[in-house]
Amino acid sequence: MSTYDVIIRQGTVVSASAVQVADIAITDGQIVAIGPALGGTSGTEIDAHGLHLMPGVIDAHVHFNEPGRTEWEGFATGTCALALGGTTTYFDMPLNAHPPTIDGASFDLKCSAAQASSYVDFALWGGLVPGNIERLRELAARGVIGFKAFMSQSGTADFEAVDDLTLYEGMVQAAELGCIVAVHAENDRLTGALAQRARAEGRMGVRDYLASRPIVAELEAISRAILFAAETGCALHIVHVSTGRGVRLVTAARQRSIDVSCETCPHYLVLTEEDMEALGAVAKCAPPLRLSTEQAELWQHLADGSLPMITSDHSPAPHELKTSADFFQVWGGISGCQSLLSLMLTAGYYEHELPLTALADMTSGYIARRFGLPQKGGLRVGADADIVLVDLAGESVLQSGDLAYRHQHSPYVGRTLRGRVVRTLVRGITVSLDGQIVSAPAGRLLRPRRSI
Repeated sequence: MSTYDVIIRQGTVVSASAVQVADIAITDGQIVAIGPALGGTSGTEIDAHGLHLMPGVIDAHVHFNEPGRTEWEGFATGTCALALGGTTTYFDMPLNAHPPTIDGASFDLKCSAAQASSYVDFALWGGLVPGNIERLRELAARGVIGFKAFMSQSGTADFEAVDDLTLYEGMVQAAELGCIVAVHAENDRLTGALAQRARAEGRMGVRDYLASRPIVAELEAISRAILFAAETGCALHIVHVSTGRGVRLVTAARQRSIDVSCETCPHYLVLTEEDMEALGAVAKCAPPLRLSTEQAELWQHLADGSLPMITSDHSPAPHELKTSADFFQVWGGISGCQSLLSLMLTAGYYEHELPLTALADMTSGYIARRFGLPQKGGLRVGADADIVLVDLAGESVLQSGDLAYRHQHSPYVGRTLRGRVVRTLVRGITVSLDGQIVSAPAGRLLRPRRSI
């Protein structure tokens, strides 16, 4: 008879290919056995009867803004929200922290802060900005998950948008280092000129902002980034794609054997332009929310597998930055990382009837494969025991007081969400239980597998 650290009994296990009732045994933070009525004893036994066991979410796109702008969020509050929402791994973006993560020294500062306060495991993006191409190697050596570049203005002066030469030469270097480059894809000249014209004419409302960031600006930038990736041999990732046509550009490139992927976010799947007009600043983002017809295309791509990845793009800010008569001046970012899994269960599983296996892959499995984290992303023997126990029958109306963010605003407040996160385990340790954090911060830095 085997002795385990933890056994989770009689849960409905969502694996890569099946959903079945089984036990999961955990030792030294890893899953060591899965099967019905496992024998053996354990130090901790968890009764999961009636609950679904899903792989912990990997949120590959968050902005926790530490060090330097911890008053915007911070690792303690941000990762508390993640754990409560069923996320066990996050990738923190290089901007909005001060200094931004654009060299070895800034990486070390951020890593120390994350290790001190993170309740879940993490990886760190490095930045690709004008003037730091010679620093990419030291970032790669420290284990960045990849390099992030903005093809339009980032919103913070200390993280500049790339010009075409910087993007091209950065991709050449990234290809040599075996690193992926992620881009915020919008044509800066087009969006900047449209915004400048609108403001000069005194047009500063929600609809004016929407008109300043047309779909063509996103499509052109995606096309340009794909062309550069094809020429340099660099692996490319397009963040927060807001339109089905953008997904089709990526799919067509993959069919030409170009190494490119893309993600979308819950806000593009459950909110529209009309919601931004109704909700105001709390729903401002870039690229902006789109029409319901564009949203429907994104759901089609999720269903057929051509859109394989969902992230939150959690981008918080203090209340004062979300308040202005000039909508162009409002901070453009949506707070949503705590609600990612519940939103996808509500809209994806219940409303659009996506299989649980597919949702698990979109929010965990594919992300682990794409970014070189073989120990993460699935409920299988040998994987880290990152497990979220979900009551699919659970239903509640999200209240601002439920949010663990430093600033408790979100466009999802007031929305009925289905699928209650009961317990979140990171490497076999229960971090959250019934809406409460029950462990100390113990998140670990993850480094992708690649050759440098």
